[in-house]
Amino acid sequence: MVRPLLHEPVRLCLTILAVALGIAVVLGIDLAGDAAAGSFHSSLETLSGDNELEVVASGGVPEDMVAALATQPFPLRISPRMEDFAVISETKETLPLIGLDLIGDGSKDVFQSAPEDKRLLNQPSGKESLAALENPQSIWVSPHLGKNPGDHLSLFINDQVTDCVVQGLLPEWPANEDLVVMDIAAAQRALNRFGRVDRVLVKLPPGADVDEWQKKLSALLPPGIEVRPQGTGTQENRKMLAAFRWNLRLLSYIALVIGAFLIYNTISVSVVRRRNEIGIARALGANRAQILTAFLGEAACLGLAGALLGLPLGRIMATGAVKLMGATVQALYVSSRPGAMALTSYSAALAIFVGVGVAIASALSPAREAMQVSPMDAMAQGRREYVARTHQGRDLLVASVLGLAGSAAARMPAVHGKPFFGYLATLLLIAAAAYTVPALVNFVSRIAGAALGKVFGVEALLASRSLAASLRRTSVLVSALATAVAMMVSVGIMVGSFRQTVVNWMGSQLPADLYLRPAGAPAADRHPTISLELADTIAALPGVDGVERLRAYEISYEDTPVTLASLDLRLLRPYRTNDFFSGRPTAEVLAQLRGQNNIVVSEPFTYKHQVKTGDTITLALGTERAAFQIVDVNYDYASERGYILMDRDVLLKYLPDPALSNLAVFLVAGANAEKIRQEIQQAAAGRRILIFSNRDLRREAVRIFDRTFAITYALEAIAVLVAVMGVAGALIALVIDRRREFGLLRFLGASSGQLRKMILVEAGLLGLLANLAGFVLGYFLSLILIFVINKQSFGWTIRFHWPVAVLLGALSVVYAATIISGVYPARVAARLNPLEVIHEE
Repeated sequence: MVRPLLHEPVRLCLTILAVALGIAVVLGIDLAGDAAAGSFHSSLETLSGDNELEVVASGGVPEDMVAALATQPFPLRISPRMEDFAVISETKETLPLIGLDLIGDGSKDVFQSAPEDKRLLNQPSGKESLAALENPQSIWVSPHLGKNPGDHLSLFINDQVTDCVVQGLLPEWPANEDLVVMDIAAAQRALNRFGRVDRVLVKLPPGADVDEWQKKLSALLPPGIEVRPQGTGTQENRKMLAAFRWNLRLLSYIALVIGAFLIYNTISVSVVRRRNEIGIARALGANRAQILTAFLGEAACLGLAGALLGLPLGRIMATGAVKLMGATVQALYVSSRPGAMALTSYSAALAIFVGVGVAIASALSPAREAMQVSPMDAMAQGRREYVARTHQGRDLLVASVLGLAGSAAARMPAVHGKPFFGYLATLLLIAAAAYTVPALVNFVSRIAGAALGKVFGVEALLASRSLAASLRRTSVLVSALATAVAMMVSVGIMVGSFRQTVVNWMGSQLPADLYLRPAGAPAADRHPTISLELADTIAALPGVDGVERLRAYEISYEDTPVTLASLDLRLLRPYRTNDFFSGRPTAEVLAQLRGQNNIVVSEPFTYKHQVKTGDTITLALGTERAAFQIVDVNYDYASERGYILMDRDVLLKYLPDPALSNLAVFLVAGANAEKIRQEIQQAAAGRRILIFSNRDLRREAVRIFDRTFAITYALEAIAVLVAVMGVAGALIALVIDRRREFGLLRFLGASSGQLRKMILVEAGLLGLLANLAGFVLGYFLSLILIFVINKQSFGWTIRFHWPVAVLLGALSVVYAATIISGVYPARVAARLNPLEVIHEE
């Protein structure tokens, strides 16, 4: 049964390529997701060794607590660490900066874990190395940086430039990434964080019960200090990234769904064109199971060929996708580097299984139809189209039921933080649209046929009637392309609404004239600091009306990472406006924070942790656990992880580090912004800070936003490409199937140009119907994306917005592509020799 397909190589290749692209998208996103997020490993957990427990605290663990642990009569190995990031001055590359106790025994396991031939060069030992350790500029680096002992390396650390000397190279082992190691005392000095360490690793005796030791050590420490299994931070971030991966993976399935439509259409066409063969086979004794198996085998061959071609395509796509996904993870979630991508035997087997499985599932309906063809009905060529027309009422009833079920599913809550019912509602609406399409095609073709004939001639009239005559086939094509258009429209509306919401939000969140932060690439979990002295110097400059001082920390709340921020409310500008749930004025809300254990939290925080205004939460700050009351909730779109805002004076009581993360500079009315900017640069001489104007910062935020959704646009483009290729393949089949009709038209006086025009009009009508159905379906899907899936996945409130220019441009491109897809089939029809066609008949 596969042999007849070989007589139509172009259509066969288009179908296989469409399936291959669907498989490639799913495989590519899965491989890229594993590399960028699934195999996530925190950059700051590099060189963690084989320790079982870690001791952490918001703002750092006091050194006296480290001493208390080290002096306990327990057989433990204690390894204190400093952890942050440094930026190479020349390349602007950001690297993890790890401070280890290179003198004590606690950190020697880091270097001893490497193979003997790859251990640390110039490992700290002896008088010479001890002298090097006393030098605060001494560092050890990864071999990949291309440095040798004695080389100099200039680093941005916070807002300072440090000229460091490479004393040795770190071991090189699998999955090792570039990093910089300092002695812990030098790291404290470079980071300007004295008296505290960021983390303490604990190695337990062999065979020890981890849970028992965790409880024992927790009892020795203040309540604000947490003892937890080593690597908990990585697990928290993996959990945070789960929703990101989940949504992207499901979006990639759209291309596969459209490929299923095309296989359905291919097998349906095959059934129609071979009804005579089916009837003859049945008359010669073939049973229904054999007919079913034959057509399912045909579909399986298409799926297998598509999967085999999709494997290398998926690997190529993954290379580009991992860069986009890695940039998104870095900007919005956590500092990390994509892991290695590996096309494993499991991935290959899964791709083949999915390809063959989807092909067989999509071919099941037409194959069952072929199975039920009796020898007497085999010559009834028009029966299939007659059934499609007579069942329109039933199809509309089914569509109504599916639509109501989708509406009900969209109102269901999330399941374990995932919008399963939102996805179900999306599938139900797509199915409802597919059942509605036959009635739409029949209605539009009947209404528009006469009008098209008057405007574009008799060719357009024949084209519209041809589409209505082959209703079953036309409906499948329109459904496939409409699904791709609908996803493009829905995602376009969602992204456009989100973008406009963010732009409006920045208008209230960014009231200052200038903004300062330390140099280096921004990331959600990086909070390098600016010295307090620089803030005071800037505040004293002529033309500066005031300086708002912001300090941010990354903390853990209920096993998820959260940003803790503080604002100096004594210097609050009267024209700052924030959008609060309560609708109250900003001054009234922030007045409640001043000097009190009151906080404002972001909308994503309330959704993730199921809290609301008036609730009290307990935060571990320093060595204490303190209760804070939520006085209001703020709409926020800076980060999906959520944030907590409190008064700076209150935060300093628990975390007495006066350094700042960001500065917002307000200028006196009429002041020369460029002149003051130059004065700030002069005041910051010797420091590495970035200065953004209000306009620059907004532009940069929008650029990051657009980059974040670049992979979404790429997926939608591939889905549309798959659907357009399906239209091209179907039009080729249509031309071949209607050879007799075209031959008769040529005998009746139709020119080759008229046949060409007829096919192109049919392609245009298909594009028009798909755009119409896809736009309506896309609108309803966008409501689910914005108000259900987004809300349940990330907790953001997005204001609906029509991105008119984007939608018009995208729909126009799809329509043009559909017409172009009819060019080759039109040429095939125009080249038909009427004598040969009639002779064959």
